[in-house]
Amino acid sequence: MGLLPYPITFLITDLVSEIYGRRKANDLVLAGIFASIFSLGIIYLADIVPAIPESAIQNDVFNSVFGATTLAVISSMMAYLFAQFVDIQIYHFWKRVTKGKMLWLRNNLSTFFSQFVDTMSVLLLLCYAGILPWDKFWPLLGAGFLFKVLVALLDTPSLYAGVYIFKRLFHLEQGQEIQID
Repeated sequence: MGLLPYPITFLITDLVSEIYGRRKANDLVLAGIFASIFSLGIIYLADIVPAIPESAIQNDVFNSVFGATTLAVISSMMAYLFAQFVDIQIYHFWKRVTKGKMLWLRNNLSTFFSQFVDTMSVLLLLCYAGILPWDKFWPLLGAGFLFKVLVALLDTPSLYAGVYIFKRLFHLEQGQEIQID
């Protein structure tokens, strides 16, 4: 399920990178990790507490659905952290090279590479942990990466719209970032 909303996080960090800079984008990634840890804690507690007899979902069903959550979430968090930091570094590299121009280029080049890193990393961790069988690695890598690339291409107009709105709102020049200490 994380495959569906996850690519949008790269759009958000690219928008934050463009408006607030590398440091604030990195802070946002760390906040996302802490939110994931908090969610994992809630799921863990829910797994410990037994269901009431009237519950439509019994303990064994709940455990089978969320039983591998801890390993899956930790794998996903590690891949997310690595890929987002890669994305932010590449984004700012291309921002320097293009002198703040060609937003579409830095958005897509950074996202394509970091999405590949993320997809490969999480699948390697999930296969290594035994959550997924190794024969699913290549098909899932190809399908997951293709999906994320398509989302990145489709979200480029949203990035342009967000950057336009924030630059007008804060009266920013091209390449200028809001400095928050």
